[in-house]
Amino acid sequence: MEPKTISFIRRGELVCLTNVPPERTLLELLREDLALPGTKEGCGEGDCGACTVVLGEARAGQIEYKAINSCIRLAHSVDGLALWTVEDLAAEDGTQHPAQEAMVQCHGSQCGFCTPGFVMSLFGMYQNHVCRGKAITRELAQEELSGNLCRCTGYRPILDAAQQMASLPAVKVDERALARQLAQIAPAASASSVYLSPTGLPELLAARAAHPAAQIVAGCTDAGLWVTKMHIQFGQVLDVTRVQELRQIELYPHHIAIGAAVTLTEAFDALVAQRPQLKTFANRFAGLPVRNSGTLGGNVANGSPIGDSMPLLIALGANVVLMSQRGHREMPLEQLYTGYRKNVMAADEVLAWIKVPRPREGEFLRVYKISKRFDDDISAVCLAINLRLHGNTVTRVDIGAGGVAATPVRAANTEAFLFNKPWTQHTARAAAASLRAEFKPISDMRASAAYRSEVLGNLTQRFWLESQGVQHINLEAVIPDLIRDPVDCGSGPQWQAREGKA
Repeated sequence: MEPKTISFIRRGELVCLTNVPPERTLLELLREDLALPGTKEGCGEGDCGACTVVLGEARAGQIEYKAINSCIRLAHSVDGLALWTVEDLAAEDGTQHPAQEAMVQCHGSQCGFCTPGFVMSLFGMYQNHVCRGKAITRELAQEELSGNLCRCTGYRPILDAAQQMASLPAVKVDERALARQLAQIAPAASASSVYLSPTGLPELLAARAAHPAAQIVAGCTDAGLWVTKMHIQFGQVLDVTRVQELRQIELYPHHIAIGAAVTLTEAFDALVAQRPQLKTFANRFAGLPVRNSGTLGGNVANGSPIGDSMPLLIALGANVVLMSQRGHREMPLEQLYTGYRKNVMAADEVLAWIKVPRPREGEFLRVYKISKRFDDDISAVCLAINLRLHGNTVTRVDIGAGGVAATPVRAANTEAFLFNKPWTQHTARAAAASLRAEFKPISDMRASAAYRSEVLGNLTQRFWLESQGVQHINLEAVIPDLIRDPVDCGSGPQWQAREGKA
């Protein structure tokens, strides 16, 4: 097979590389092939953010900027994009970029190992918010830096730096010039390459039929771990993330159709737009760099029993659409799985769409993620419940659960028990017992089987309380009386109370 050339824009110049193995990560490319050691390797699994870089892509008439983890991103996936590393931010005369200068002024660097990753996340925030005339609030900074870990616990000055950037002299990317450069290196699919990256759905289906043994990747936030932790070498890769049809979110009267190549960030934005109560859950789905790379289709097709999107999608009544050159078929999402990380897809099929019903009148939806850390952690248990009542009688309930079986599952027995029952505290307690009895979870590094069973029932009780209007029974509902808003980084930390609080 002919080698595929990787072309991308860095520092306004074209970079072209050949003979790059299909499983080589972007981090390895930067540090070992391009001698750019500023990007650090921390965890090697997209968890700590030390390896964060920013990618730029021309879409809908403007440049989209995404902070991503280079340690689990395949190098070939940056073909046709713009790339920034921490070495690229300072001006030629040495003037620091606002993302760097704010970290200096606010004393945001301690041991310094995580600093390049934080700076790159700040650069992404600067481009997406400050350069678009949007304010960076404390809450926004906390959300978008959740994928970066500081081992010295220096978060407060780093959050100060995020808000300080807008007050510094502006630095702008010449987006018109960059868009022209990107247009000139738009990647083309190469059927002879070891890294197949089709740009259209017919090309994808043809490639899948011709290369059924190729490893499909759709963001690589999980498959990347097979490379970094298990040292797997891919003979051939089929990357679906450039297929334009599958990068779309389509709105219909009764459902939305989310393409399998839509990033988790964009997919959750679409779900939250229709169901705002999902905002906190969406923010807790890994860190922003993972959501910027990972796709909803990849998460669903991967089928991990602790993947957080599937319990929610099951509770929403989502269907999946599988496609091949032979045609397509549609099924409820939970019917996709046959066992641990196994599914019903034929060798020539790909997951193409996730169809999610629009909110139904009177639905009461909650999704709970239980993990050891609040941010950027994998669930021990994930439970989603979607309830509809007529008067006080249960007319429909959909329950999805993760972390309690070999696959993401629908709690069919508990749903059947609840149907046509009065929604009372007694019913909720009985449903909790039913849910505990329905699954036989295992014990592992995240939780014991007994803990998982107990939590399933407890979350059902919590759902009952919330359905009755009880508030402030979860961590995210607790708002401190004092919001720490920096007044002036340069003169040391000073704090002011939020208006209306004492």
